[in-house]
Amino acid sequence: MSRTMQRREFLHVSAAGGAMLGAAVATGVRAQPAPEAPPAGAQTTVREPAHDLPVSFSCDVLVVGGGIAGVAAAVAAARNGAATCLIEREQGLGGLATLGNVVVYLPLCDGLGNQVIAGLGEELLKLSVHDGFNPVPPCWLPGGDPEQRRKTRYRVTFNPASYILDLEELVVRSRVRLLYDTRFCDVLRDGDRIVAVLVENKSGRSAIRVRTVVDASGDADVCARAGEKTVSLRTNVAAGWFYTHDRQQVRLVTNSEEFPRDPRQAPKGVRGFAGDDAEEVTAQILATREMIREKLAKLREAAQGKPVFAAVLPLVAGFRMTRRLEGRVVLLEEHNRRWFDDSLGLTGDWRSAGPVYCLPLGCLAGVANDNLATAGRCISADGSAWDVTRVIPTCAVTGEAAGTAAALAARTTDGRLSRLDVSTLQEHLRRQGMLIDRRLVAGG
Repeated sequence: MSRTMQRREFLHVSAAGGAMLGAAVATGVRAQPAPEAPPAGAQTTVREPAHDLPVSFSCDVLVVGGGIAGVAAAVAAARNGAATCLIEREQGLGGLATLGNVVVYLPLCDGLGNQVIAGLGEELLKLSVHDGFNPVPPCWLPGGDPEQRRKTRYRVTFNPASYILDLEELVVRSRVRLLYDTRFCDVLRDGDRIVAVLVENKSGRSAIRVRTVVDASGDADVCARAGEKTVSLRTNVAAGWFYTHDRQQVRLVTNSEEFPRDPRQAPKGVRGFAGDDAEEVTAQILATREMIREKLAKLREAAQGKPVFAAVLPLVAGFRMTRRLEGRVVLLEEHNRRWFDDSLGLTGDWRSAGPVYCLPLGCLAGVANDNLATAGRCISADGSAWDVTRVIPTCAVTGEAAGTAAALAARTTDGRLSRLDVSTLQEHLRRQGMLIDRRLVAGG
């Protein structure tokens, strides 16, 4: 169908009562006055007129969010022959890893010398240092010393600017249809399936017809709009890694309020922020910027008159965990070293040596929507296990698993993930290089 003909196709959308003007949330951040609440008896809703939206195009797999999880999902889906679209609201890929300057690609191993992440998880690690910024630890190269692997974790640090360029090149080369500056808005459903995703960008508001969807938004935005049960946290802290320059050298400053190991606990002595509320997101960003100003002042004082300039600030909010799916399986800390028959990948624990977690289909797949999968930090995990699975390497694993499952479902089961043969999916992922091995889980 030509693009001209596509523009003549419309979906009828009725959006009633969409703008809630509820009580304001005081931010407590300097130079940010709290909005006034509407006076008693004032109108608290407005009605948006029903209107027809153009259908921009159709695709087999739509991935929402271009962080590491979204990139892995989109590339995996496209490599499996699916017509794939990736939408990203920013103007670069990588999410917190690149736009947030969180430049540590955490371990692909269990800390005991065993590699537990391969496939796209390893490919994206190697891509992150493709520019030669830092080497892969020699012991983790082919034929590396097994004894040294027990002492050295398989991780790297990278240059975020180079990684943005390389991720974009990978996505485009994989024939993924990429849309920057495009915000997810809503879904249209037919029974237990998402049939279209509504987006908004410079072209206006439009619909994308879909067979399957991967929610890699980081905040379970698709899940929330599609009627899935979700869980939200208000325990995020001000955090924003940034770079300084002294006219001679660029330095990374890892800047964050202290946060608890268990994300369900409120941080001590500082404000906790939610990531699924507009006022809270703005408040977190403003608190982070104020913390950066204070840190710069201390660095300048310590430099004793020598120049210290802010060089590169984080360009996205530094949320760790915000809102996630409540799936059929909720991954918990107690699932360490437990095998799941529907495992689609593995991960170690970046915080300590020893733990290995399976990542089952049950913690990726939607419950209310049979053609929806999640990837990244919004998968169904809780407590300490949520902290384990939110990081770069695990996001790549869940992204590859979700993207592959979505592509196979689009081709073989009319998009329905529940009808996939799990053993066939697992074997397909193994052929792609992913490690799904019961012995790696039982060992240690």
